[in-house]
Amino acid sequence: MKKSIFTHLVVIMMLASLALAACAPKGAVDTTEPPLGDKPPAQEEPVEKVTIRLSTWAGVEESAELQQVIDEINAGAVNFQIVHEPSPDDYYTKIQTALAGHASADLLWLSQEYIAGFGDQGALLDITDYLSADSENPAADLDDYFPDVLQTAQYQGRTYGLPWIAQPVMLYYNRALFQEAGLDEPNMDWTWDNMKETAAALTKDIDGDGANDQWGFTMSGWPPIHMFIWQAGGEVISKDLSSSPIDSPEAIQGAQFYSDMIYDNVHTPPEGVIMEQGFGEMFKAGKIGMFMGGAADDLDRVEGLDVGVVAVPSGPANRQTFAWTASTVIAAQTDYPDLAYEALVKLTEGLHHWKIVAPRISLANVESI
Repeated sequence: MKKSIFTHLVVIMMLASLALAACAPKGAVDTTEPPLGDKPPAQEEPVEKVTIRLSTWAGVEESAELQQVIDEINAGAVNFQIVHEPSPDDYYTKIQTALAGHASADLLWLSQEYIAGFGDQGALLDITDYLSADSENPAADLDDYFPDVLQTAQYQGRTYGLPWIAQPVMLYYNRALFQEAGLDEPNMDWTWDNMKETAAALTKDIDGDGANDQWGFTMSGWPPIHMFIWQAGGEVISKDLSSSPIDSPEAIQGAQFYSDMIYDNVHTPPEGVIMEQGFGEMFKAGKIGMFMGGAADDLDRVEGLDVGVVAVPSGPANRQTFAWTASTVIAAQTDYPDLAYEALVKLTEGLHHWKIVAPRISLANVESI
């Protein structure tokens, strides 16, 4: 009996020794803490950037240019990256479908006529408070925007986007075609009559097949009829928004000039030809003598084409032009409103130093240009 107890004690002591040996570190035991400077640095988990989608109407060439702006922004961004999703065809149909299906991009380009309607429908994020609290980003300073441009991004006293472009319509012309026809180039004394007579003189059947293949001017619903109504002294909508005086003699005169020019095959190409060959592409191909467009059309930078630029001809009352503006807005359905706002102001600043003059007072100078 005593031998059995002794045997059990020996076994227990041996098992305990084995357990202690297993728990102890191999080799000499060092209980001292290493100096703090000798500890390996803590490994921070890499920050995963949130994707902010940007939807625009940019074509192939413009998308490539815009991507350079985006790449520079993404390189400096910590929490987000902008992914560009261009849709040059049926742009507004696509974004409205995406908004209705709750699949919209976070950032959207909108031209001036869409912002109030989208804002009224609750489709856009109201960024008024974001802008008020932002003292770091120059693009967030609303006092630096030209007031007439800024108001196109506002609705009922609230701001829904940041304008990135405000371009007046101007007259581009192909110098070579004018020289070949022995015609004087457009100048600041030009009127509707000068443009109309010159457009007719430049419209020709070049290859002798009995059909015109060169035209003096082109219209496709652009430039907008409003511009010609204004130049005749008329108005489309009254300032108090209570009426539309398009039946006034002045408005009718402007509309008549527009009607006399468009698709008549004497001054401008037929609609079918424009649709087949492309509106701006026909000017770039040397088939159009004069084209009304804005700075973003890049028609003064077409390789192999000698292009002049001048203000639009004057109408009976004045030389008013049409200023087309566009803003970048945030979809109200975005999952990342704070980051979308941060991306918006960074993108706007980048666009303001892109290929066009920014609609900001501080940047509308010779140095910026």
